[in-house]
Amino acid sequence: MRNKLRTCAYLIVLVIGLGQSAYGKEIGTTKPEREGVSSERLARITEHMNARVADGTMVGGQGLITRNGKIVYNQLYGQADREAEKPIEQDTMYRIYSMTKPITALALMMLYEEGRFFLNDPIARYIPEMANLEVALSTVGTNIVSDGTQSRTIGEGDDSLVGQTRQPKRQPTVRDLLTHTAGLTYGVFGNTEVDQLYRKAGLMGRETNLQTFVEALGKIPLQYEPGTQWHYSVAVDVQGRLVEVLSGMTFGEFLKTRIFAPLGMVDTYFTVPPEKLPRLAQLYAPKGVKGGNFFAASSGPGLDVADPVVSKGYVEGTSFEGGGGGLVSTTRDYLRFAQLMLNGGELDGVRLLSPKTVELMTTNHLGDIPMGFGRTGAGFGLGYGLILDPGQVGEISSAGEYNWGGAAGTRFWIDPKENLIGLFMVQSLPHRTRLGQEFKVLTYQALVE
Repeated sequence: MRNKLRTCAYLIVLVIGLGQSAYGKEIGTTKPEREGVSSERLARITEHMNARVADGTMVGGQGLITRNGKIVYNQLYGQADREAEKPIEQDTMYRIYSMTKPITALALMMLYEEGRFFLNDPIARYIPEMANLEVALSTVGTNIVSDGTQSRTIGEGDDSLVGQTRQPKRQPTVRDLLTHTAGLTYGVFGNTEVDQLYRKAGLMGRETNLQTFVEALGKIPLQYEPGTQWHYSVAVDVQGRLVEVLSGMTFGEFLKTRIFAPLGMVDTYFTVPPEKLPRLAQLYAPKGVKGGNFFAASSGPGLDVADPVVSKGYVEGTSFEGGGGGLVSTTRDYLRFAQLMLNGGELDGVRLLSPKTVELMTTNHLGDIPMGFGRTGAGFGLGYGLILDPGQVGEISSAGEYNWGGAAGTRFWIDPKENLIGLFMVQSLPHRTRLGQEFKVLTYQALVE
């Protein structure tokens, strides 16, 4: 009997130990004042966001702030599903869209540390399907700008040059992929000849995989001369294919085994497992806007349930593992990734990058090339937007901050100077509010030391 009890006790300890290993050590919570943050001023964030729920600006969301490695603010607002009257929970899952991009950069730079490539290597060295790319003459002089809510094309190029191309001065490099200077585009934010060719090719359909994606992309001309302009693009999806070629694994398997499992990111996926679907927040859209149309005018204030087709891949599965915007995650999981970066590449004894590599990733790589979206004083590193001069940007922050956001309104930033992480989750697409910016301002006004 004693031996049986001892065996049972051992099994209990073993199960508990395995559970802790799978989930990782949780990032702790502390009283805000211990980290120089005012509880009274933090309450302004909650009040503001609850008011935005009440007036219909958002259905629900979550805000989280850490300082010095401790959570000082973690609040839930509103509902995950308004029609089902389901509240936002701590384990609610969100479509993070372009907040996938920094995770993809982490994956690629882990392979960089293993000596698999150099940043200035041509893409074609590893992805021959993208060799001998040419530049479309019709798109010279076009650019994309943003007013903070939507983007528009300035100049559609010269129609008389449609179909004509020339050799670039050089082929795009791996670093061009990481900095959005490869000459690629997205196909949805403009209407240049190259944008139209992207749409015609259906580059990122659910039945496409990363191999067939780069095969199709390699047949389309570049929109710009490589290394001359910052232009938001499918470059990060090409990075995903590069990870596959260099590692010998599918992109999703690399993320799962090399990043998510070691960091205890147990709720981050390209496709939500059926048993976790009830935790996926409903996606909303501006009233009257269907199918994720970024430029359609809304028919009035408020939000409607988004067209289900927009979420089909997350729910039913997709063969396209998009490094540029395909992941679903939780606030908890994404915080673990962000804390790893703020810690210089290590979390709870798990080191995925060296501090020098993190330093390289968060250094401006654009030189004299202006950052897109009309942001003076901003730059771009390897996978991250950077704040170089808060005064020029006109946004409360610190020089050296790195950040990015997602199409449904999610946003995060890492401020090494203040040892701070801000993380905001919400779900409406296309997103046309300033909630993420408001959360950031309200975060910094709460710092009193």
